[in-house]
Amino acid sequence: MTKINLKKITVLIPLLSLGFLSCSKDKVDFNNLNETIIVRHKNADMPVHIHGNGSEKVFLIILHGGPGGNGLGYRSNATRTEIEKNNAVVYFDQRGSGSSQGNYSEDDVTIDLMVDDVLAVTKVLRNKYGNDSKFFLMGHSWGGFLGPSVLLKKQSDFEGWIEVDGYHDPIGTYEEYKLVLKESADEQIALGNSVEYWRNVLDVVQNIGATYSTDKHLELNITANSVDAVLAEDKIINQPKQVVVNGTAESNGLIAIWNMKKLGEILDYKVKFNELSLTNRLQEIKIPSLVLWGKHDHSVPSVNAQEAFDNLGSSDKEIYIFEKSGHSPMSTEPLLFAEKIIDFINLRK
Repeated sequence: MTKINLKKITVLIPLLSLGFLSCSKDKVDFNNLNETIIVRHKNADMPVHIHGNGSEKVFLIILHGGPGGNGLGYRSNATRTEIEKNNAVVYFDQRGSGSSQGNYSEDDVTIDLMVDDVLAVTKVLRNKYGNDSKFFLMGHSWGGFLGPSVLLKKQSDFEGWIEVDGYHDPIGTYEEYKLVLKESADEQIALGNSVEYWRNVLDVVQNIGATYSTDKHLELNITANSVDAVLAEDKIINQPKQVVVNGTAESNGLIAIWNMKKLGEILDYKVKFNELSLTNRLQEIKIPSLVLWGKHDHSVPSVNAQEAFDNLGSSDKEIYIFEKSGHSPMSTEPLLFAEKIIDFINLRK
């Protein structure tokens, strides 16, 4: 369990239209930011960890996957060693995720509130670091749904959008799972790779049936999420790297586990993911955009990469597919991933 140094924590509390209250009076070292802020918004206390080079007041805000992941899980590999050298990185635990806490009910966990949480974070960061601060938003997996949701409400807060294997089209993944899992199973069995595993995958797909249900969607999702480990073992994708320095890729374990279980239950109950899609609204996103995807992603099949790129409304957009990656190119091709992020930010900051 990570120990938190209370001397390095700032609590910033939104005070309606009056601004924010901070209990920290320490002088900011913009060249080497290393701070944890607790953002209190609508009954939720959410950790926001800021690390890296803030000399130009350029911040990359990362929206983690899940729902129920954690921000510091992304502070590893080249994100820490390369991207943090270039600009500051904001690792944010979403409402009901990671080490977030608070006194709130199920009614206080909605996508709309989670969108407002992200916008509250940008307000807090501007208050702390200056109104001239510039923000880039990156969403991975579930963050690829939350991110566009934020931008559709207020994209003027951000200089650019980066979607990484993003879940912008939950409604489409059910059929895509069946297609991509069967295609990969047939291909890998023909190659003689992990034959028993892929035969089990085929059984899942063949037995799933045509009628949709949340349980069937979850079963396909769980199956798809297991694929990366098998592909790495068979050297189709790179083995993931997870370099943890001084516990920076950890969160409070017990709280994080409870949060993930509870948040999943709440959102599964309240949100019908098979009815959600942002694809047709991506055209409303006009800021510079970068789409990054693992070629062998089964959790969010790579057909979504081209779909996102084609539908984004920006005249300044790029797409890149990582040939040796599945769902998490930041872990399987970390240096190349960092290079793409840094180049995108530096050209548009």
